[in-house]
Amino acid sequence: MFHTVATLICNPNDPQFDNELAGKLSCHLDHEDFGSPTRRVLSSRSAEEYLFHLDRQYIAKLHNELRTYLKNKPVDIHVQPIAGRRKRLLIADMDSTIIEQECIDELAEYAGKRAEISDITERAMRGELDFEAALKERVAMLKGLPESVLQETFDKRITLTPGAKTLVQTMNKLGAVTALVSGGFTFFTSRVAAACGFQIDQANELIIENGVLTGEVKMPILGRQAKEDALRRIAAENGIDLNETIAVGDGANDLSMLEAAGLGVAFFAKPAVAEMADARIDHSDLTALLFFQGIAQSEFAD
Repeated sequence: MFHTVATLICNPNDPQFDNELAGKLSCHLDHEDFGSPTRRVLSSRSAEEYLFHLDRQYIAKLHNELRTYLKNKPVDIHVQPIAGRRKRLLIADMDSTIIEQECIDELAEYAGKRAEISDITERAMRGELDFEAALKERVAMLKGLPESVLQETFDKRITLTPGAKTLVQTMNKLGAVTALVSGGFTFFTSRVAAACGFQIDQANELIIENGVLTGEVKMPILGRQAKEDALRRIAAENGIDLNETIAVGDGANDLSMLEAAGLGVAFFAKPAVAEMADARIDHSDLTALLFFQGIAQSEFAD
């Protein structure tokens, strides 16, 4: 019986895998006393996994060996026990994760304060600033913007991250609960959730009076702790153990959520987040979260 699986993924637009590499890798791992693994192709030339008769204590050593061997290739690697890797709850951050932008930075363009607000956003996401205070400061700079810029921003500036829709709809297809939980704004989460197929969305609410942003956000502000609380609440409401959950995000306010999840994935994340997460994606798209669960491309939602 196989106990451990190593998943290797690259950007589908820059395929890295072929039979020659697989043969060399298998021989190398066998030589390093990991035994001869069984190869399974998840997506032709862009995602595959290797199954091992190894116990949990070898996971870190195998991961390091793979990183060393593939260090010159743009490949994301994750090694984990096979048991329990399929998840029943997906919970995701929105800005710079499910979408390619930070919504507040895009709104800042209309206020003529892109540089100032983007700088605060970057520092907050690195964990250098208190998230709640940083959000209040940035929202205050948006005071006076017409409500219409929200829809204009969504229509003209917001794009889904490659793989986002496939990730969510495949998890839905396989019977999982899917939730979008953001420190951003409900105006955007509701629309992004609809575009991807998320069943649940949660975020902060901008205060609008007479068609104009007041520069305030409804309290309490949903930050780092609220994301973890959402994970725990949604899991409990659906009878899902935390080990059966997968979370993805990029910023410091995602850390508690990622740490609490059964599998926490850092997606093109800030250094502190990438260092702490169970798995990291630095090269591939969001379908990597499906491959980490052993879900082949043939099982993806259309």
